[in-house]
Amino acid sequence: MIIKPKVRGFICINAHPQGCAANVREQIAFTQQKGAVEGGPKKVLVLGCSTGFGLSSRITAAFGSGADTLGVCFEKPPTETKTATAGYYNTAAFHEAAEAAGLYAKTINGDAFSDACKAQVIEELKHGIGKVDLVIYSLAAPRRTDPKTGEVYNSALKPIGQTYVSKGLNTDTLKIVEMAIEPATQEEIAQTVKVMGGEDWEMWIDALKSADLLAEGCQTVAYTYLGDKLTWPIYGRATIGKAKEDLDRAAKALDSKLSDLNGQARVAVLKAVVTQASSAIPVMPLYLSILFKVMKDAGTHEGCIEQIQRLFKECLYSGTPRVDEAGRLRVDELELDPKIQARVEEIWPQVTEENLFELTDYKGYNQEFLKLFGFGADGVDYDAETSPLVSTNF
Repeated sequence: MIIKPKVRGFICINAHPQGCAANVREQIAFTQQKGAVEGGPKKVLVLGCSTGFGLSSRITAAFGSGADTLGVCFEKPPTETKTATAGYYNTAAFHEAAEAAGLYAKTINGDAFSDACKAQVIEELKHGIGKVDLVIYSLAAPRRTDPKTGEVYNSALKPIGQTYVSKGLNTDTLKIVEMAIEPATQEEIAQTVKVMGGEDWEMWIDALKSADLLAEGCQTVAYTYLGDKLTWPIYGRATIGKAKEDLDRAAKALDSKLSDLNGQARVAVLKAVVTQASSAIPVMPLYLSILFKVMKDAGTHEGCIEQIQRLFKECLYSGTPRVDEAGRLRVDELELDPKIQARVEEIWPQVTEENLFELTDYKGYNQEFLKLFGFGADGVDYDAETSPLVSTNF
């Protein structure tokens, strides 16, 4: 079939296998060009390994540190008439590259929130790479089934206390619209914390520690985003903000639990990038489009792989990590540069449908969005007949 992007709102419902592979190779090349992560990890578990920051973390660990990696993802395989999800193709490409480089790589495709998946990971580690010295928690899901009760929880992207009104960009029509989002109920807040908070992260570390699969000096890190004035109403004073508070709580609890191993648990705050999750959040497409222009003009623009490269070298494996007053690792300092934020805030009220492409980098935003699904990669013939089927060893 000839595979062209099929975009429905904030999601693309298909993916291009060769384009996804090209993107993975590009990230690997960047990592190798940056050189080894001094003192980096050697046995790594990545929970949420197939896209975004999780994929970049696995690539950085493997090709920047020579680490053996076990990944967990929840991806849909292809059929003869339908493409797989992008994460499936990304993982297949990673495995191919890791095998060619002589690196150990295994992936479990399943529900990371479930007890069954945790048990499967434990068995794989016991018979594979053994104790891990780094656990990356990079899960992004709209719902979670509690493995103890079977109850299904759904997250909600809503403000707390008052209605959130803001301008935004309809990416289907490229119209500037005013959005009004009603405040969350207490039930919606509680459910969002259940899905996006730290409970599952704690369950993973508890399970691994009980199975004696955490190495001396093991680190674990969970990813989050905080933002600044423009995004704070939907990230900070919002349901997501409550979930992030719970992530901070979990980090402190886990840090204490890892003390007997001389280990550490930290939340890492990363910059705003285009991911499948961020594109679904009101205000973010317009904010990102402006941010990209401002940061590119300043020469400080970064994507996932650049962020994770710095996280490893400047924070996780540095004698002088960048830590805030809450103990979080910070790699968002370039986005939060007061000059950058002031320029974004200056442009924000000026953007109209007529000057969208002049005042923002919506073109770059859209390219990054399509790239998530393997479209727009250099060297790929998107007019060629392509099989959606790929060979995998996971």
